[in-house]
Amino acid sequence: NGDDTITCEGGFSDGGTAVGVPLRVLDATGKVLIDGVMGDHSDFKFAKPKVDFRVEFDAGLGHVITIDGRDIEQ
Repeated sequence: NGDDTITCEGGFSDGGTAVGVPLRVLDATGKVLIDGVMGDHSDFKFAKPKVDFRVEFDAGLGHVITIDGRDIEQ
């Protein structure tokens, strides 16, 4: 976002929203840094961690997406 925050947006391939879907920000060891849910616009904004991180979007069995923080920051 240009202000040391990151906004992640989510959705499903069928066009469904991701409202209420859990989203976690984890460090390199798997420790949860931020735990939240996708908001009313299928998004989640958080302060950019000062350590290496990854984001996990967890919509249930078979629907877990993990994105490395380096891929988000580009």
